[in-house]
Amino acid sequence: MNEQQHWIDLRSDTVTQPSPAMRAAMAAAEVGDDVYADDPTVNRLQDFAADLFGHEAGMFAPSGTQTNLIALMTHCGRGDEYLVGQEAHTYKYEGGGAAVLGSIQPQPIANQPDGSIALADIEAYIKPDDMHFARTRLLALENTIGGRVLGQDYIAAATALAHAKGLATHLDGARVCNAAVRQGIGLRDVVKGFDTVSVCLSKGLGAPVGSVLLGPKAFIEQGIRWRKMLGGGMRQAGVLAAAAHHALEHNVGRLAEDHENAALLARGLGGIDALTVGTPQTNIFWIDIPQAACEPLRAALAGQGIRASIGPRTRLVTHLDISRGDVDTVVGAFKTFFKNWPAQ
Repeated sequence: MNEQQHWIDLRSDTVTQPSPAMRAAMAAAEVGDDVYADDPTVNRLQDFAADLFGHEAGMFAPSGTQTNLIALMTHCGRGDEYLVGQEAHTYKYEGGGAAVLGSIQPQPIANQPDGSIALADIEAYIKPDDMHFARTRLLALENTIGGRVLGQDYIAAATALAHAKGLATHLDGARVCNAAVRQGIGLRDVVKGFDTVSVCLSKGLGAPVGSVLLGPKAFIEQGIRWRKMLGGGMRQAGVLAAAAHHALEHNVGRLAEDHENAALLARGLGGIDALTVGTPQTNIFWIDIPQAACEPLRAALAGQGIRASIGPRTRLVTHLDISRGDVDTVVGAFKTFFKNWPAQ
């Protein structure tokens, strides 16, 4: 297909395009130099996000990887460690930044099938106050993780345990708004128990760039120093903050549509005998595909304008640029392929 034609892109919810209204907000943004804290649009976004999630202060940064790293480096010093799930983004998918740049030791712990970390495991991995061990400073959780939502009862118990043991708590909230919408609760409620929260704005919320780190004012002030050191100090960043502000104002509630489309897509694909299809909780689910079918399926889908990261274990992700009609198109393309596969 020509690159200008419409693609149905199921690889991630990071592939969304800014809407006309979002582009208009960007074009009209009042800007200043954010390193001097002079960008009024950035300042408004930070205050708005902090209030929305019930935290004292906020900091806008280019990416969730950076806001997570800043949080880890502010919570922990050299030789400290943080407890984290084996599948968590901060441990597995962020280039080892905590160790490489922060001299922070991760202590990965096996995730349970629902994405949680067993409370007994959290307690067992907290190191004693002994010079032989790294100092355990922080529990980092992720919501959602692999599309799975951590329930509020679990989060309350895990964060209470961490605080009782003298640990701080951080939430990688890459898709925390999806978690809130799925559970039918407010944004302040979904982050209860966490001292700091990273909220990604460039996934399902649809902004082109950026995340906000939320927490106490003194913590965020220290985080701004780390942001500068890590190359995240931006200048007239209001053009990006305007898009992020629009996303938070207008695109949270509509995440329910993405969840519905994921459920419809999963049900449609579930009728294909060759596939094993997971049940989505939010906008992400996984399917198992026979190895021999993967490459021809990928090519067949691409020929019909469908992008997906096809492999034996495939993640499919719905988002604001995937319509109900797109879901029907994808289901039809899969069914047509597997009707003729394997070739007789």
